[in-house]
Amino acid sequence: MPDIFANGIQIEYETFGKPSSPPLLLIAGIGGQMIGWDEELCKEWVKRGLYVIRFDNRDVGLSAKMEKAGVPDLKAAMMARLKGEKVDAPYTLDDMADDAVGLLDALKIDKAHLCGISMGGAIAQTIAFRHPSRVRSMTQVYATTGNPRLPMPKAEIMELLLTPPPQEREAYVEYMMKLYKTIAGPGYPFDEIWHRKLAGRSYDRAFYGPGKARQFMAILAQGNRKPLLASITAPTLVIHGAEDPLVPVSGGRDSAEAIPGAELMIIEGMGHDMPHGSAWPIIVEAVVAHVRKAEDM
Repeated sequence: MPDIFANGIQIEYETFGKPSSPPLLLIAGIGGQMIGWDEELCKEWVKRGLYVIRFDNRDVGLSAKMEKAGVPDLKAAMMARLKGEKVDAPYTLDDMADDAVGLLDALKIDKAHLCGISMGGAIAQTIAFRHPSRVRSMTQVYATTGNPRLPMPKAEIMELLLTPPPQEREAYVEYMMKLYKTIAGPGYPFDEIWHRKLAGRSYDRAFYGPGKARQFMAILAQGNRKPLLASITAPTLVIHGAEDPLVPVSGGRDSAEAIPGAELMIIEGMGHDMPHGSAWPIIVEAVVAHVRKAEDM
């Protein structure tokens, strides 16, 4: 997989399809490597005429690590956020959005269709209001607005997320399996073999614990994006699982209400995941239809 220097850091990326096709930039969630956007899934979008780009966010996978920033105190930052106090972080989602735009610059892509999951959806939102001229359309999947009035995730899920991942391979895989199962929705079968393989591949490719904590700090530091979402002009599709235990569906509704003209698609039975195989066709077709509609505007 190639890497490129963009926005002052090294970014690992991979492309699928023809560069002459409409570009779809896939943005991963917190701690997620680009291989979470499964190659089979990427090729489904290619079959439908898109040029797909996936990449490792900073501090994860094979992209640059912000090691000099050290390991943050997440619980202290969470308390500060709950009190409405400022959270200091080594970087913010603004920086991560600029990374993605820097990648587009390096690939000589003027405008792209964005698709971000969870934190990646927040990054897509940030690109859309920070760099509106670079966005042809935006799709966010189980993302939210950062609105402090919205319901919080379940306590047991937050505790699991805030726990540093184990450094030993098998323990890491079991930790990830517990996380995957905890955030999955009840309406789709859980593919244990696929998830276990993804956890193992992620560990073997680039295990790096501190990056996830610093990415979490970036989310906390940015805070409430809702007032800024009203400035988004790109055609927007908001996809959310009705049974999401990590980012409740109210986060998707809040996003759709805040972004002018946004379309809201709630998938019954889906949690904070994109169930392997079973839910992919729904999401693939929704994104393709949204991209084609934006291309025709």
